Amino acid sequence: MASLNRRGKLALFFFSQALFLQIQTLPLQAEVLLSDENKVSKQQDLYPSGQSAGGKGIATYYAKKYDGKRTASGSRYCPRKLTAAHQSLPMGTQVKVVNLANRNEVHVTINDRCRKRKVPFIDLSREAARQLGFLGKGTAQVEIIPLNGES
Repeated sequence: MASLNRRGKLALFFFSQALFLQIQTLPLQAEVLLSDENKVSKQQDLYPSGQSAGGKGIATYYAKKYDGKRTASGSRYCPRKLTAAHQSLPMGTQVKVVNLANRNEVHVTINDRCRKRKVPFIDLSREAARQLGFLGKGTAQVEIIPLNGES
């Protein structure tokens, strides 16, 4: 059997890498293909027996660089709307956020995701932060209260 020339070795290398890449990404592709029903049931299992995702936690607000960027729900971020990002609450959930320092409160709609943290955490639009009274301060201690069935 003749030895492979340089071009043949290169083609064999890329072919083997392509196969390896497909094997490594199969679990990721399968996760994307979950049906909407499975996603809904997973979200409902996050807080069994009526337990809420609320509690005391930390609130921040979006930086100016995110103006007009797409959120996880597909809509564009607008700093003048009362929206928020939360790590686990379902999209479209209405949430009451109360600033514990001055007792100001605001109702926001979850339309984005933020990274997982150990403490309850919410990332608010700039308008919501302004209404809560911590725009310019960066963070605030808040209470997060999901509103079930209310608007």
